[in-house]
Amino acid sequence: MKLTPSDNINYDILKKGIYISRIDDDITTYDIRLKEPNRGDYLTNSALHTIEHIFKAYLSKTEFGDNIVFFGAMSSRTGFYLLTRRLTDNYTIQLIKDGFQYIADFWGRIPNASHKDCANCLEHNLPQAKEEAKEFLDVIKDWTKEDLEYPTSETEE
Repeated sequence: MKLTPSDNINYDILKKGIYISRIDDDITTYDIRLKEPNRGDYLTNSALHTIEHIFKAYLSKTEFGDNIVFFGAMSSRTGFYLLTRRLTDNYTIQLIKDGFQYIADFWGRIPNASHKDCANCLEHNLPQAKEEAKEFLDVIKDWTKEDLEYPTSETEE
């Protein structure tokens, strides 16, 4: 099996941010890390679930929505994976920034959160999702393509 950058993550030094987890032909997997691993501070299930619903709704409205392969939560509750097809890193970084701004500004009914559309419609928390989005926006506000590589030593920030 071919190793990918995500196979060599040192979770002791991984910081919040956006990273390239792997590239498979024309599909890039981005690691959107809202929480530092193993630090005891994790996304609540309800905030995670709400972010997922709102971000997916945002992605479906974008110009290149057809280039989105997948967006979903990490089981560690530290972030999300975004898989894109044929999108530049710069475009994807801006897409992520815009998506989290959309969540931070969002008011109203959570998209697709009714009994008929959601398998766990009772576990959502919009205020928490908005707060997590705002905190993450502070982390990624100056993020660029040069920041997409996973850290490899404790001296890297």
